[in-house]
Amino acid sequence: MADLLLFTATTVVYLLVKRWKRPTIDADLRKALEEGTSLNANELIAAVTADNETLPAGAMRADMRLHNRWHRATYILVRHEPSHLYKDHITNKVEVPLDLSSTHVLVQKRSRHKDYCPGKLDPTPGGVVGFGETCEQNATREIQEEMGIHVSAEVGGNTLERLFTFPYEDNTVRVWGEFYECTYSGMLKDLVIQKEEVEGVMRLSLQELRDMVRDEPERFMPDACYAIQLYLQRKEDIVVKRRLLKGYSSGNLDAYGLRPKPHAIFFDCDDCLYFDNWSVAKQLTFKINEWCVNHGLEPGHSYQLYKQYGTALRGLLAEGYIEDNVEAIDEFLRYVHDIPISELLYRDDKLRSILLDMDPSIPKYIFTASVSHHAKRCIQTLGIEDLFVDVIDCKRCDLETKHSRHSFECAMRVAGVTDPERCLFLDDSVTNIRAARAVGWRSVLVGRIGRDHGQPIESEHAELEIDRIHDVVEFLPELFQVNA
Repeated sequence: MADLLLFTATTVVYLLVKRWKRPTIDADLRKALEEGTSLNANELIAAVTADNETLPAGAMRADMRLHNRWHRATYILVRHEPSHLYKDHITNKVEVPLDLSSTHVLVQKRSRHKDYCPGKLDPTPGGVVGFGETCEQNATREIQEEMGIHVSAEVGGNTLERLFTFPYEDNTVRVWGEFYECTYSGMLKDLVIQKEEVEGVMRLSLQELRDMVRDEPERFMPDACYAIQLYLQRKEDIVVKRRLLKGYSSGNLDAYGLRPKPHAIFFDCDDCLYFDNWSVAKQLTFKINEWCVNHGLEPGHSYQLYKQYGTALRGLLAEGYIEDNVEAIDEFLRYVHDIPISELLYRDDKLRSILLDMDPSIPKYIFTASVSHHAKRCIQTLGIEDLFVDVIDCKRCDLETKHSRHSFECAMRVAGVTDPERCLFLDDSVTNIRAARAVGWRSVLVGRIGRDHGQPIESEHAELEIDRIHDVVEFLPELFQVNA
């Protein structure tokens, strides 16, 4: 984007060409902090522990900066929506995807007298919370003092909404941030800038801001860059109705974090990568029952074995109907999977295109409770057999069902992933999803109708539920952002 940007504080064009170093306490600032002559040096602030517990005596601001102590601060993203352009911005509460190019925000250029990141760009203006002050009081006060925006009584249509709390630390700052979204409905000319704190304000689209933060992070406060990433993630999650699941980085709005990029994506095969009204599943069920009847069992007994042991094969082994050796097990698996896949499934070029568009740095695996040669026939017919690193089947999981923890641990070993939260799992079984959650995997339920009863299904253990695999484009956009 062009470097020529309007700063409303001076009402002149300001050329943003200078690059600033990563913020450090230079000699002059350190001396001012030690002598108590820096800006607001003797202000008593809300010092906290690393777990955001309030310290009863607080801390002096200069001491907090010198020793990089944990404290609280507010971060306010100011969306600029002039009332004459956006008449419905107050009453329209329906969450829709952010249009980054048409959503505009106000970005401050910090005063060079600040004791933290002087001269940097700040896309989330706010301030250090004072001792005995609430975060909401601080946010309301700071946005009024620094920019003249009144939000306490929604004056003129301005609003302020808390979104989440997040921790951030680096070698210059340790902070628990309270993130707010402010909507400013006035004109740029009506802003009243506090010149001691702010050199200027510019109006950017979120697209421009995101690009600048990505390409030139040294211009910005590092904690504010992180806060913007969290904001964009949260907005996307609200639109797709992603669950906040306890135990995950992005699952707690009181300690919100970035969702880590997956190190591997595991796709179930049958009734997940394709939907054929369960034709393949019915054929497999028929073949298993046929094998059992041919070996002296009552019709339907295979289903009872499945219910009791997790898979019919494990039941047959446990009750002695199959010898526990490789030859006997392979003979059973060949028999029950001998079905006409090419007559039941069809090439899916749309699915192929979707898989090709995913971030190529994230390896994709088939993770099936079936057997490898069956899964390979399926993905070959679908036209996607070359897009997966490997097939992890029941034999590689020691014939354990996918209901068990052991199967997921085996899959992680095959994929070389050690952090469960870095595993993303897509499956049509709520039981499998529950097992994945117990191990710490992130999961998506694919298909919202149950095969056994034809009724809607859901899983409280899944982050998302989608109707079919093709919906990942809409609901998991981060998988298609190569630089995410």
